[in-house]
Amino acid sequence: MNRTTLSLIGVATALAAVTGFAAVSAPEPTGTGTAEAAAELPVERTSLLCPAPSTSDLAETAYASFTPVVEGTADKGKAELRSVAPESGDGDDKSGADKPVLEPKEPGTPAEGDSTGGESPALIGTAEGGFAPGWTVQETTEVAAGSGRGLQGVNCSAPDTEFWFPGASTSAGRTDYVHLTNPDDSAAVVDIELYGKDGDLESAVGEGITVAPGASEPILLSTLTGAKETDLTVHVNVRSGRVGAAVQALDDEIGGDWLAAATDPAGSLVLPGIPKDATAVRLIAFTPEDTDADLKVQLASTSGLITPAGHETLRVKAGVTTAVDLADLTRGEPGSLVLTPTDRAVPVVAAVQVVRGKSGSQESAFISAVRPVGARATAVGNTGKGVTLSLVAPGETAQVKVTASAGAKGGEAVSKTYTIKSGTTQSVDLPVPGGLKGTYALTVEHDSGGEVYASRTLTAAQDGVPAFTVQTLPDDRGTVKVPKAEQDLSVLQK
Repeated sequence: MNRTTLSLIGVATALAAVTGFAAVSAPEPTGTGTAEAAAELPVERTSLLCPAPSTSDLAETAYASFTPVVEGTADKGKAELRSVAPESGDGDDKSGADKPVLEPKEPGTPAEGDSTGGESPALIGTAEGGFAPGWTVQETTEVAAGSGRGLQGVNCSAPDTEFWFPGASTSAGRTDYVHLTNPDDSAAVVDIELYGKDGDLESAVGEGITVAPGASEPILLSTLTGAKETDLTVHVNVRSGRVGAAVQALDDEIGGDWLAAATDPAGSLVLPGIPKDATAVRLIAFTPEDTDADLKVQLASTSGLITPAGHETLRVKAGVTTAVDLADLTRGEPGSLVLTPTDRAVPVVAAVQVVRGKSGSQESAFISAVRPVGARATAVGNTGKGVTLSLVAPGETAQVKVTASAGAKGGEAVSKTYTIKSGTTQSVDLPVPGGLKGTYALTVEHDSGGEVYASRTLTAAQDGVPAFTVQTLPDDRGTVKVPKAEQDLSVLQK
């Protein structure tokens, strides 16, 4: 067949397809010559997954969503948060089952949704066009009584193929689940590995777990091992497909919260935003390498980097979960943990469990090591009070701009610029939108200086219990690098 002639329409269509794919899926530059010409373009599609919030009939869950206004995005687009596909059964059509839980109207304005009780499903969210760059969704649940009572919050996360969760447990009084959600049209196959104080807890039950298309599976960790481990590192490895993953840690005595995935193993880590009134701080760390990691432990306080007495260094043995109690760490001031290698860098993952309150009326939350704010990061679901934003500059002094959006039901956005001195943590005096109605979003943008790490704490009074939850603010990855390419129509001919 003669294939030397192609219509101009066909050529244009092929080029458009290539360009559209690159704008969303371009790989990171490799430094082989294309990096200098790469352009930063807004992403065109974002997927986020929210785990099923609670099995408690007393649960009250709020969802909040926000997309920053980004120049250069498409005028059109949409975003929505929907329930995972209902399980097959009697085939009855449940009224309202396909109605979005949340559907933003426009970028720059938050959207809200809610659910009640213990049967709320996991959610799959998609945002396209102008709604995609930096789209952020928060799930916040208040549980009045029972195991895990208190405030539980989690950032709905993007699907991926690998997750690390230091800080899980199978000890008496703890009920921990790892929630796996598959957003795609084909099944995902997942392995769950557990590492305790003596290393790998071998279990065939955690191998080859199938997550059906568009479905979510909560896996009770105690069904994967008979060991009662106070501190566990959970490794979720996806053999095929991709999933969203989060660990729900419920405690009979000190409440509970979501444990978000830690940033990828690295030689140096930052865990931002330990509350000033923390009564207990437990650091959990793990290295997947074959070599032990020796870490210098520092607290970035309001005045600078200090070394906790008696905990100057931490040795993390290879393949073993290591935990240490950092008693009286903050001493009435907010702070952030900074972990750096004492000599040779060995990749590590880490998280802290934080407890507030006195015995009998305590609540707990987790802070996982996180990547820097980068260009921009967002926290949603903020109310007029009970919100704390922590910013830390572990290296050079940095400057950031914080914008409080308009409220979901009304108000005017306001911005303020902050300087974070080298080696310090600052709990900033937040700008509050004028005429605020509903929840609002906080967007942190890096202006200048060194790297900045951030977290946001929500608090609520609950019958004398200081209920709280902490979410970190990593870069929202709202843009991708697209290498410059020249048209070469000869590739379309043969």
